[in-house]
Amino acid sequence: MILNDVITEVRRILQDTNSPQRYSDTILVGFANQALKRIAVLRPDLFAIIAEIPTTQGSVVQSTPADSIRLIEIYSVKNGNGIIETNREALDQAYPTWMNDPEGAAVNFMRHVRNANKFFIYPKAPANQILIGEYSQTPPDYDGTTAVALLPDAYFPVVVDATVFIAESVDNEHVNSQRAQLFQQSFTQALGVAAQSRAITDPERGGLDEEDVT
Repeated sequence: MILNDVITEVRRILQDTNSPQRYSDTILVGFANQALKRIAVLRPDLFAIIAEIPTTQGSVVQSTPADSIRLIEIYSVKNGNGIIETNREALDQAYPTWMNDPEGAAVNFMRHVRNANKFFIYPKAPANQILIGEYSQTPPDYDGTTAVALLPDAYFPVVVDATVFIAESVDNEHVNSQRAQLFQQSFTQALGVAAQSRAITDPERGGLDEEDVT
């Protein structure tokens, strides 16, 4: 999928193919990039990558890389042992002083209750520890000719609908809120947002708030 193909279809839907055009190609490519980012927030699983995640020495609180939308999974220490997801109750029972225990290779991780880009590890990270994990990557800003990474071509109509929604929402002269809403419903329903959304901060998963770390 390339964004030039997206904006060609968007122009057809908007009836914006003849000169003078309402939108320049640059503006529509910008709308399409916004659409990709909205889709990534609604369906982060579509933009998941497995990558190295550096850790902060001496801390149980860790963060995903700057381009992360949310953490999906932590798998292992790089070139080392696997890491098992756990919860607060299990950690407290197995290692009552886990927040203050000495540094060592991570054996457990736990999700942050309120921040999808933070997580906890046990024990504290030693120097230069790198984890192998999976997270959803924020789409970069594409030009019109570069292939969109990660997102399958089957989602081309979804990107088109999301781009039309943005275009219809921002054009003060020709704005059509009802039409914009229809395209918004179309792309969100196509994504199956309700079914796919994963409550990463669900307390039932036994996550922890950073404020609990003393």
